[in-house]
Amino acid sequence: MTGAGSRRNGDQQQTWSNWSARRLTPGLHWLDDRPQHFPDAPGAWRTGPEGVVVDLDDGEELVVDGTPVRGEHRFGVLPERGGVDAVWGDAVIEVAKRGGNDIVRPRHPDAPLRTAFTGTPAYDPDPRWAVTGRYVPFDTPRPTTVGAAVEGLEHVYDAPGKVEFELDGQELSLTAFPGPGAGRLMVLFTDATSGVTTYAANRALSLEPPAADGTVVLDFNRAANLPCAYTDLATCPLPPAENRLPVAIEAGQKIPRERGGS
Repeated sequence: MTGAGSRRNGDQQQTWSNWSARRLTPGLHWLDDRPQHFPDAPGAWRTGPEGVVVDLDDGEELVVDGTPVRGEHRFGVLPERGGVDAVWGDAVIEVAKRGGNDIVRPRHPDAPLRTAFTGTPAYDPDPRWAVTGRYVPFDTPRPTTVGAAVEGLEHVYDAPGKVEFELDGQELSLTAFPGPGAGRLMVLFTDATSGVTTYAANRALSLEPPAADGTVVLDFNRAANLPCAYTDLATCPLPPAENRLPVAIEAGQKIPRERGGS
């Protein structure tokens, strides 16, 4: 794994949509210019200026974009937060770039984290946690550096604006990032429940596109965990410092059972 300075990125390709239990990661491998074999993926993997390469042994095969490949296969230079899924039998090998680093993340259907998954505890829905706010766009998107669940890793996102709202008599705001779908927003946050009843590092809330007058609804009943809440093998971003809310938002998903929640 390379140093933190090389793990920064400015590409704005978002992949919020893969934050779901079906994407829980049983393996995470960091590539460099040395060929490496991994116990949960075929072939020898390496990366360099021309991108990711795998050398498959005799009898090994991957299916990439529906095409079987054997021997040497070049994935090329991957975009930040982009990736390719290669099928290996009943497993999916994700080849991706995160924080400037090329990685391989095998996902096997029989991984205990998936087979033992029984759902995530959550607060009962309460209408008081659905609040109306106002989206305030920045004059130009602001590059915003955030940490990651993996120590030393950093992500940079272009924040298009912030959402201002009132909760428990306090005026609050959250820096927003682009969400999945045209005009949608995503906010990452912590609050006074973080590390007590909700996952300590982060939660995410997806927002519908703001109305013409900037009105937007923040329904914290839909606050969701990211994959890092379930496994140490995820590279999820942390909230920016200004998104650490001083109120207790007793809504949305709680600490997963995999982390001792109930």
